[in-house]
Amino acid sequence: MAHFLCTFALLSVASATSPVVKLGYANYEGRSLSTGVSQWLGIRFAAPPVGERRFAAPQDPLPVAGVQQATEHGSICIPTASNEGTTVPAGTSEDCLFLDVYAPTRAVGSKKLPVYFFIQGGGFAQNSNANYNGTGLIEASGNNIVVVTFNYRVGPYGFLAGEEVVSGGSLNNGLKDQRKALKWVHKHISKFGGDPNHVVIGGDSAGAASVTLMLSAYGGKDEGLFVAAAAESQSFATMLNVAESQFAYNELVNATGCNGNNDTLACLRNLDVNALQQKNVNRPYPGAPGKPLYLYSPTIDEDLVPDHTYSLFHEGKFIKVPVIFGDDTNEGTIFVPRSTSSVAEADTFIKNQFPYMTKAQLSKINSIYLTENQTEVFPNAGDYWRPASTAYGEIRYICPGIDMSTVYAAAGVPSWNYHYAVQDPAAESSGVGTSHTIEVNAIWGPENTGGGAPASYTTSNAAIVPLMQAYWTSFIRSLDPNRHRLQSSPEWRTWGQDGGHQRIFIRTGETRMETVSSDQRARCEYLIGIGVDLHQ
Repeated sequence: MAHFLCTFALLSVASATSPVVKLGYANYEGRSLSTGVSQWLGIRFAAPPVGERRFAAPQDPLPVAGVQQATEHGSICIPTASNEGTTVPAGTSEDCLFLDVYAPTRAVGSKKLPVYFFIQGGGFAQNSNANYNGTGLIEASGNNIVVVTFNYRVGPYGFLAGEEVVSGGSLNNGLKDQRKALKWVHKHISKFGGDPNHVVIGGDSAGAASVTLMLSAYGGKDEGLFVAAAAESQSFATMLNVAESQFAYNELVNATGCNGNNDTLACLRNLDVNALQQKNVNRPYPGAPGKPLYLYSPTIDEDLVPDHTYSLFHEGKFIKVPVIFGDDTNEGTIFVPRSTSSVAEADTFIKNQFPYMTKAQLSKINSIYLTENQTEVFPNAGDYWRPASTAYGEIRYICPGIDMSTVYAAAGVPSWNYHYAVQDPAAESSGVGTSHTIEVNAIWGPENTGGGAPASYTTSNAAIVPLMQAYWTSFIRSLDPNRHRLQSSPEWRTWGQDGGHQRIFIRTGETRMETVSSDQRARCEYLIGIGVDLHQ
């Protein structure tokens, strides 16, 4: 067949098994696998952010002589620890700015292929989706896309903020790492067979928050780095400005003993990484009763991040490209403590995450979500676990996604929204349900996400994998999830069609279009209305 007979030179220097790519600053030798996919692992896209480069913006990768073996993933970025006294975990390092490229070994003609640039999640506190394998997506596309994954700095390494950082370092370095990788793709991906003018960004959770931040970066300035975006469980957390973030800087300085130094940032920079890591923990927001799930996160810097996300989008300050937004039925269940057994405990959890919520707003949320007739009983769980999970899931994930789809539809831009509702038997019986970002296993393929996929994704829910992969790779290839979808799957209509609020309901054997219920729309109208008050 012509597809197999027409082969183009994927690289300027290549062999059947060990393709070498010349990047100018280094030459990397990857591997061509029997699957028909070639991979290059552990490519440096920036200089090691260590020493004087700690808390600094990413810099160009340093030149290195000889051919580098691109056969192993680079180190993952250091996460924020659960408890003080923890040293740097195995497999992580401060020197972590690496990316992986997956590309078809063979392709038809000389046309460059669309690129999927995936931003992993982890609450800006860890690299939660590190080292996902792009092979499944490439195969699902008919060998018609290139996939790029990468690491970015998290916790204080990526998001420390304060006046001292403004003066002597750089804010939002984790986001700047992302943009550095994106610009690397724009410069180099053609050497792997990718089209630098057809890059689709995607991400889940904090990675999806990053997608919204890339869409609204510099107030929506379009630098031509991507042509579409797909956000899975876009996360709208509390976002602080420099002054509001100062407390976290001060507490880290005090905890590390740097408070006695004239230049506290230099002291933090000079600490041994394990000494810094032993104090790298979450601390409560001022006025909050306890610790948030995540402390360090993007900062409003009046530049890359000029304002709160809700404000930027409602003011039209975003890049107008085709978009996908969407969520899972039970977004909050993996976050809210399973023991939550009273309204007071639920309120404490919510207030820890959103410290700017007023008593009146919390009372309103209680009346919506946390009444006695809404309690649910699950094994080894408090009565208010699921209601609190519903509240948290809608505040942080679902309602922001609905709002983003509405904003894009109002701007006349193609916008698709999904409700992922695939039911895994074990997760349903435990009460976890269709949990936060579980769909990554269907999009990438359960064998490509590093373990942890529900067992049913290879048995009773196996059919959801090709369905999701077809929608996603169709969007990557054509900026429309329908053009290359499975013939057996329904058309995924845009949010603005049929009177609006139309999203696709995804469940094995039941996938169809649905209209957002009037109850959920009413809840979201309230939550979106207070979003800026909550610093989202």
